[in-house]
Amino acid sequence: MKNISFLFVVVALVLASCSDYLDVPNPNAVPSDRYFSSEIDVDKAVAGIYSAIRSNDCLGETSDLFSEERSDNTGRLDNQGNAGEPFQFTNFSLLPGNTNLKSHWSALYVAVSRANYVLSYVDNPAIKFTNEANRSIYKSEALFLRALTYFHLVRKWGDVPMVTENLTSYDAIVTHTYRVPQEDVYAQIVADLKAALESEIPNIQAAAAKGRTCKAAINGLLGQVYLTMGELFTAGRQENLTNAKTYLEAAYGMRSFGQLSEIPYADVFDVAKKNTCPEIIFQIVYKQGDQNYASGLAARNQSIGETINSQKPATGQGTYVNTDLVNDYEANDIRKDFSVKWADHAKAKAWFITKYRDASGAAGINAYGGNDFILMRYADIVLMLAEVNERLGNTAEAIGYLDQARTRAGLLPYATADADPVYHAKYPTLQLAILHERRVELAFENHRLFDLLRTFGSEPQGFVDYMKSKNPADYGISDLKNVSTKDVYFPIPFDEYKLDPEKMYQNEGYK
Repeated sequence: MKNISFLFVVVALVLASCSDYLDVPNPNAVPSDRYFSSEIDVDKAVAGIYSAIRSNDCLGETSDLFSEERSDNTGRLDNQGNAGEPFQFTNFSLLPGNTNLKSHWSALYVAVSRANYVLSYVDNPAIKFTNEANRSIYKSEALFLRALTYFHLVRKWGDVPMVTENLTSYDAIVTHTYRVPQEDVYAQIVADLKAALESEIPNIQAAAAKGRTCKAAINGLLGQVYLTMGELFTAGRQENLTNAKTYLEAAYGMRSFGQLSEIPYADVFDVAKKNTCPEIIFQIVYKQGDQNYASGLAARNQSIGETINSQKPATGQGTYVNTDLVNDYEANDIRKDFSVKWADHAKAKAWFITKYRDASGAAGINAYGGNDFILMRYADIVLMLAEVNERLGNTAEAIGYLDQARTRAGLLPYATADADPVYHAKYPTLQLAILHERRVELAFENHRLFDLLRTFGSEPQGFVDYMKSKNPADYGISDLKNVSTKDVYFPIPFDEYKLDPEKMYQNEGYK
């Protein structure tokens, strides 16, 4: 039974934070309610939440296993590596006992626990701040990160355990171990994000503070949450979509530029510009040249015989890109040549990802890259505005936002493209055209799975039909016949389910 404590671990909540906070005292040396004695302690604890988010088992740069590989963007040509467990995600044969699945669940709840720790004690009047406004800013960060984490949990598992306080005893943990209806989880996410807006947190972070959230990110996430609710729940649909538009527009209004075309697509992913590119709203920061905190994404994606991403020689095929995605790029789309490349090597003849590159001398042959992993940028906001306006019947506005992305990509406006019988046959509705545009604009940024699930909303069979309509030859060795309505959610990890099969009931279709 005591395995349950891993869900809401209290031990070392503030340890293992980012490299600027290596000398963090053990919070268990004193009672948790008296650990915070100064603003520095709070700052370190908040850094610990960001560190939890940064984990590759959570939302870090290799968390694509839980999103891109579960969609139609990427996959695997190896069904045996690591006991075949990673392949289960892309093959739609995921088992409750999958250890990667459990690691993801646990990592997300570590982030929740750290956020709860901060939020439970930050209001203690005994903690003195150099500026009292900072107390509210730290609260905003913790609330945002808790909401972000629960948003991933509820979209991936549906009903999930929900805790909003620091649990300090085994009995408290047992009491809180049960799945909460997803409607209640969404309500808590909305409440957290609205509360997070009630501080003097900057609209956009300055270069020195990149990696921390901001008001634009909070508004953007709240807009995305409402958009998801508008698609998922029939009750209150119009109100949710209207709220989505309001908060997405608020985020959009905080940008420091005009149209997306003012920012070259390549600049968004340029390591040298990652702190100054005005399109980036929120990112996980990696340190170029630092063995412990560098990004390995560029080298990980690179195929054998290639040098475009990294100086580090590759020995494998890199990250496998489904031909289905490659075929979705329109002719003359500049995003294609920047994002993917064909590897023509005896040991690897396949498409691989080139969107993240750092072949600089600073990264070197050890591939200590400086690529940040972007969690939110303005192209995402722009295309969600296209999506929500299309849902609300504001066709002209939707097309205007859609064309921002198309213009930067060197493509014809939507109205012209839609007059082409080939384009119209592939994307017969504006809704599908927007879904397509999000796919090629945001490929490999961990959005595609959620875009598909949101588009098909409360009709899981639509997701199944969409996936099964694809040409299996363009989908690697994964078997699309496995896709069923159960796959709109992950299974509850077996170790969690067995704790209380009644309160931690398994998702339908899994055993």
